[in-house]
Amino acid sequence: MSEFTLHDLQCFDAVVRGGGFQAAAAALHRSHPAVFAAVAKLERQLGLALLDRGGYRVRLTPAGTSFHHRAQALLRELEGLRTHAAQLAMGEESELHVVVGDFCPRPEILGLLGRFFAQCPATRLHLHFEAVGGPEERLLDGDADLILHRVDKRDPRIEWLDLAKVSFIPVAAPGYLPEPLARAARPRALRDYTQCVMRDTARHTPARDYFMIEGAPQCTVPDQLMKKEIILQGMGWGHLPRFLVEEELRDGRLRSIASRHLPGSTEELVAARRGDRPQGPVLTRLWQHLQDASGEIQTR
Repeated sequence: MSEFTLHDLQCFDAVVRGGGFQAAAAALHRSHPAVFAAVAKLERQLGLALLDRGGYRVRLTPAGTSFHHRAQALLRELEGLRTHAAQLAMGEESELHVVVGDFCPRPEILGLLGRFFAQCPATRLHLHFEAVGGPEERLLDGDADLILHRVDKRDPRIEWLDLAKVSFIPVAAPGYLPEPLARAARPRALRDYTQCVMRDTARHTPARDYFMIEGAPQCTVPDQLMKKEIILQGMGWGHLPRFLVEEELRDGRLRSIASRHLPGSTEELVAARRGDRPQGPVLTRLWQHLQDASGEIQTR
């Protein structure tokens, strides 16, 4: 098998994406015959029929589908390498966008960011606060360079650093729920009581239910501190990060209503960035800074 070139792969990929040779030629700013010849050469070199040209639009053969899937990874790496070289040539990033999620322990996280950016006066930090699905959506939309929240670790576009585990516990103010229910809360029995929930700041990502009781009246809040205050005032119940309510649980201003029917959960707090895109030098150093400090983040 002869060696094929990146140009051959790019022409093949453009044909697949555009659905034909004319569209590929326009996207690559090349002539139709040049693209056609590059793909034909690639097929000869591989000894494979990658495209079915029998219909109105070209289609991938089974072998072409498999080959294209693998080729895309190589082409992404090439594009990433080009972008990385451009960033290195330009020097350090002039700005970075960092999103802090709703269940981050803010004093620790903001302290880490503050200490780091104090040493990078030429890079402006744009700090954003998002909730529920908002942080991950911003990252995938390209609106954030780094997020501190939960992510779907199965997504191949994302790389992450584990920072801490955050326990969520269902709580209510004393007297808000009848005593038998408070001792052994069942989700269906809570439908008559107001549940305090976080407002999802995602704009187009399908909503995800975290601890939601179907049919229960709701009080929607923008952040965990407002949620905590609503619950403290006896206006509802809800799940809160344990680190945020340790003192109130000790002195009795809040009580846990966790039970085997309502056990709470543990969320993984991570730092996440796009793994399929190149990173500039400042973000690379910030990544290392967070990795070095991950053991310092206390969430109990």
